[in-house]
Amino acid sequence: MEARKVVRLVAVLVAGAVALCHAYRTFSDEPATAPGYGPNVLHLQGVRDVEFGDTEQELLRRGELHAEPAPACGPSLTDPVTVSPVFADDRLVLLWASPPVRTPEGVTAGTPVDQVEAAYPAATRLTAPPGSYRYDGLLAMQGDRAYLFLHDGRTVRKTVAGYTDYAKRLFDEGFGTC
Repeated sequence: MEARKVVRLVAVLVAGAVALCHAYRTFSDEPATAPGYGPNVLHLQGVRDVEFGDTEQELLRRGELHAEPAPACGPSLTDPVTVSPVFADDRLVLLWASPPVRTPEGVTAGTPVDQVEAAYPAATRLTAPPGSYRYDGLLAMQGDRAYLFLHDGRTVRKTVAGYTDYAKRLFDEGFGTC
């Protein structure tokens, strides 16, 4: 009887070791879950090494943010220069982007609205208040993040990404001239 217990114990240990090795091989051989974006891609985590939730101080320390804000427009990224940050409570909450920066699906200012709707079929249509001189929008949400595409009915005029609540607030309350 003692020999049976030893054999069972060894079998359980071997099975555990095999399972552990298989799990290690499976996880280490798989590609990372976060796709590798190119340098001019605005995604729902941010752009390049700039991520939503970063503080102004972190970005300044890392050289991602200009130390002196642009006249009348607030802080600006060092690269890409066509992306403008929006901070709330010292945290990065939105990024405005212009070409050549685009979303992973290739959307940027100038993209026809029908292509945006094809790339983001679940996007919500937003209508600007009459007489407001503001653009209509398409809000493509994914969890607590979203893209906001401001458009003139034909083409995208501005591409914004960031936290969903702030994108909605931006659309509802309007935006400045920068």
